Amino acid sequence: MLGMDKITEEIAHFIGMFHTNLEQARARESYTDFSFVSTTHEAQSSPVDGSTFASDYEFEGYDPYLNYRPLYPIFPLASPWPTLHRQIENHDALDRLVLRTDMELTSRAAFASTVSFQMIVPPLEPPGSVANYFHQHVILSDNDVFSVGGHGFVVSAEMVDPLAVLQAAQPVLQLSPLADLVTPGSAGEIITLVRAAAEALEDADYGASDYAVMHQGETLSGIYVNGHLVTEAPKLEDHHSFDDGTEDETEEVGGYTETSHYDHPLLDASVTITLGGNTVLNDAVLKSLWSGAKVTAVVGDHFEINAIIQINAIWDMDDFGGGLSHWSEGSDPNDIFNIASFERQAPGTPQQGAESISDQFPSYWSVTEISGDLMIVNWLEQYIFMTDNDVGIVSASGAQTSVITGDNTGINHTSIFELGYSYDLIIIGGSVYDASIIEQINVLFDSDQIGAMPGFQTNGAGEVSSSANLLWNQASIHNIGGDDRFSALPDSYLQAALSLANGDGELPDALLNDPAFAGLAGLRVLYISGDLINLQYIRQTSIVGDNDQIALAMDAVIPNLDADWTVETGGNALINNAAILDLDSLGSTYVGGEQYSQETLIQAELISSQPDLGSQDPTLLASEAVLFLDETMLDDNVEPSSGVSTTTDPAQSQDDGLQTLLA
Repeated sequence: MLGMDKITEEIAHFIGMFHTNLEQARARESYTDFSFVSTTHEAQSSPVDGSTFASDYEFEGYDPYLNYRPLYPIFPLASPWPTLHRQIENHDALDRLVLRTDMELTSRAAFASTVSFQMIVPPLEPPGSVANYFHQHVILSDNDVFSVGGHGFVVSAEMVDPLAVLQAAQPVLQLSPLADLVTPGSAGEIITLVRAAAEALEDADYGASDYAVMHQGETLSGIYVNGHLVTEAPKLEDHHSFDDGTEDETEEVGGYTETSHYDHPLLDASVTITLGGNTVLNDAVLKSLWSGAKVTAVVGDHFEINAIIQINAIWDMDDFGGGLSHWSEGSDPNDIFNIASFERQAPGTPQQGAESISDQFPSYWSVTEISGDLMIVNWLEQYIFMTDNDVGIVSASGAQTSVITGDNTGINHTSIFELGYSYDLIIIGGSVYDASIIEQINVLFDSDQIGAMPGFQTNGAGEVSSSANLLWNQASIHNIGGDDRFSALPDSYLQAALSLANGDGELPDALLNDPAFAGLAGLRVLYISGDLINLQYIRQTSIVGDNDQIALAMDAVIPNLDADWTVETGGNALINNAAILDLDSLGSTYVGGEQYSQETLIQAELISSQPDLGSQDPTLLASEAVLFLDETMLDDNVEPSSGVSTTTDPAQSQDDGLQTLLA
């Protein structure tokens, strides 16, 4: 901290003393005015002095099971009313978000047997329909052609057509039994889609397949990894890091900091070629907590499906030409993971001691109505298509050479959280259609061709890495509502539904005495005259083409036989992550019609070494990649093929970059 000079210090002291004196003057003025005010009454003794304390109540000991539940708010009472009138709050299906009418409280006759009053209550908020449609696309093409070093050749190669990659991926996309689903619009289309999806999943048959596993039943529970039930799921951070992991070495010389990417930048000649390392990520989280109740009564059917479909497919057929037989292969194997979890969370059971308040049941109720259907729809599609098909010729010089043409990143991310309304009772005049579906597909083409030009030699170390890819699908469906919550619709609930449909709105005593409502002074009721439609859908698709073609050549002027070579053409990561949290019910569900439940898991892993890859020839992509190296180039006494042309200009033989590329 810098010190103040003499003049500045004096000024600071003056300002401080000025503020202090000012505050003292204000306090003195207030005290002076207060001191002249005389008291208007004499001080009195405390009213409790000399008095005795008595109570007619005896304190009880500590009760560990004492349950406290606040009573319903006491609403103001209006003037006496001869009869209790009731109106139901009505919301049209087309404008349920804004249309609202005045509502009065409906009371039991027993509640008003002594004195008849009209009770005024605040309006009960209704839920509105929710419909979100998201389409996220990432399309990237990074097809590089390069020529590095003084080899004297010109690159002339046919690139892999992106359309061929898409066509090769189509059979994999069609492996999903729900591949033909299209975005629905109206409530009728959604109902048709849910029923069609359930039928398609029932008809799916992977029993005779050696690349897919299918689990299906009324309910599924637990964590499944590549078709097997496990106790703990793998962690993504153990297999992939989104940090590139490169840290520059720093050295302070003469007060300056020098940064180097290499241990010995001027001593050892080396060639490093990195052509993969692409990362694509689809990430989606849907949390739908829009409406729920302790008791849900459905007059019609209750139709529910939950499904996770995961497919990983990879073509990784690498071809190393002559001249590289003594090189080492440093590739880690490809990691392929399909991870799925199904979980249900049942609502909590009543606390011990709740029977002490079981004699208190609702004596009045408040009803809000939705005319038509209530829709809760989230439709999300995430799609990534990336091509990184590189072609190049590289020769070693007397220095370190580094070629990096990959390392692309594509990300789609969506997070939705819908928090709505809670009721004591929801009565649905129609049916319930509830579906949570996750589809995840990864397709990777990583068939690389690495060969040596005639006369290529090296005495240094040589290493090639062409795999080490990661295909990761992880999905989770978490439902709130137990699988044993369903029961047949009691007559009292059916009578209540018919009464609400007719506009009467009377609730039978048997309904009000349901043990689920014990301890409540009043009921908050939501009546839906139509259907309740709840659709949560996530589709994630990643297609990556990383088919590299590399030719290794000798320098035409100063051949370097001692250079170390490192070629990496893999290391791609295709990651899909999705989670759905869906609120079904906070308690019991009564169904008057058919109750249908289906949960399905399909996990498939396909690799190019299998003869049948979803009816797709595993060698298709390799045949589509026309490499500029052919078998005749491995002979010493032949002219270069038409794919490679030599140069006669000495200036071009000293090329060190991208100046000799042909389109």
